[in-house]
Amino acid sequence: METIRFLPCGESAVTVNFSSEINEDCNKKLRYFVREIEAQKVKGVRECVPAFCSATVYFDPFLTNHKKLQKALTKIIDSYKEEGSGKRRVFLIPVCYEGEFSPDLDDVCKHSGLSRDEVIKIHSGTDYLIYMLGFLPGFPYLGGMDSRIATPRLDSPRTSIPQGAVGIGGEQTGIYPLASPGGWRLIGRTPVKPYDPEREEPILYKAGDYIRFCPVSESEFEKIQNDKDYRVEVIEA
Repeated sequence: METIRFLPCGESAVTVNFSSEINEDCNKKLRYFVREIEAQKVKGVRECVPAFCSATVYFDPFLTNHKKLQKALTKIIDSYKEEGSGKRRVFLIPVCYEGEFSPDLDDVCKHSGLSRDEVIKIHSGTDYLIYMLGFLPGFPYLGGMDSRIATPRLDSPRTSIPQGAVGIGGEQTGIYPLASPGGWRLIGRTPVKPYDPEREEPILYKAGDYIRFCPVSESEFEKIQNDKDYRVEVIEA
């Protein structure tokens, strides 16, 4: 087991590093740590920002200090107990890999030596763990993509990527929840809004949930997009 490191960030923050490698076990411990900080209302803590293998805890230096906070955070870390596999929430996200929705799919095929159908089958054949959310509201950093379809980012990022675009960047895949610049290879698009400020819960999923991409045709994409009552199916697996 790796030694957990506390790295001071100025006088009002500390980064707690759980591991030097990204893996599911580390991410479970990290999510537990973040939940417990919130649940226990640790004195002086203003905010806890998780990443893949670490979390930065911001605190009020008038209410606590590095030494006291590290002691409180260490208690939380030591209280972690390995949970059973249990059930996990899997969000079934429809994705159209056809036509204008997949401008870079052929690049992935060329890089991997696989056909379009093979790339789509591989990409949609995995339940991806959401390690963290960031970059944009609802942008999921997903783990578990098959290395066979890993493809380098674009040499020159696009200035605008449409909402719902699904892309591959190196060994990662994800969904652009809002229109934005970006350099990932676009292989499909979902009609679902991962982020919608009009919803009671604006972000569709949370870190620790899973995403499964489900291929749909262009006509099915349009039908879902126009259906105001459409709800993403969520299964327990």
